[in-house]
Amino acid sequence: MTLHSLASEVLNRLEGRALPQDRPQFLACAGDLCLLRTREGLRELPRKTLPPRPDIAHLLDHTLLKPTATVGEIEQLCRQALEHGFASVCVNPVWVEHCAGLLKDSGVRVCTVAGFPLGASTLATKVRETEEALAKGAREIDFVLSLGHVKAGDWAAVEAEFRTLRRVSGTACLKVILETCLLEDGEKHRACLLARETGLDFVKTSTGFSTAGATVEDVALMRRAVGSSCGVKASGGIRSREAAMHMLFAGATRLGVSASLSLI
Repeated sequence: MTLHSLASEVLNRLEGRALPQDRPQFLACAGDLCLLRTREGLRELPRKTLPPRPDIAHLLDHTLLKPTATVGEIEQLCRQALEHGFASVCVNPVWVEHCAGLLKDSGVRVCTVAGFPLGASTLATKVRETEEALAKGAREIDFVLSLGHVKAGDWAAVEAEFRTLRRVSGTACLKVILETCLLEDGEKHRACLLARETGLDFVKTSTGFSTAGATVEDVALMRRAVGSSCGVKASGGIRSREAAMHMLFAGATRLGVSASLSLI
């Protein structure tokens, strides 16, 4: 597992884009070694020698999933994402088309959710949500896996869901939300292995609507399970720059956050 392979997704997104205000950009970390994008090119540095506050905006999904979000708040979210160069805005499906219009021809993607937040929708419902979101301009889909099937040990059903949504989503970025606070470590590990085997792009910790959010331990477990085959997205409860960096040091390559402005 090399740093360059861990950073392949973000490097593809950043290709051809200038460094923001000449700040080095943090890309990925494995063990005590981190990869940065600098004016001189890609550099591998020990964690202890990193420059102060490298840019991480391109690793953030700027998130507003509260049910009471208004059109004004959504438009502000998009303006902030454009200003700071966030990876995406992550919004509920009702806002996808509006966000896609506001972010057209920019480097900021529209991300939305399916089977959210319980994962207890039928597969047909998740398929329909995914198809509609993509038709309206979403480029990233975060879906919640069927937790009941995991708990029942019905891994064939979990695999079928992963494979079906992978097929339906085409080339869009597909992330599975594990809701790690509700799973045992063995369940998390097996779900990650299935995500890797079925070609999902990311495994994600949490919805932010359950009993707990991301932990460093879960991020590290998920990274060990998927290697460099998938990204790891940490989300839920990440409200400080320090917490964000701990998640990145543990192996996350994307963060889902609503407190994005305080992290950059």
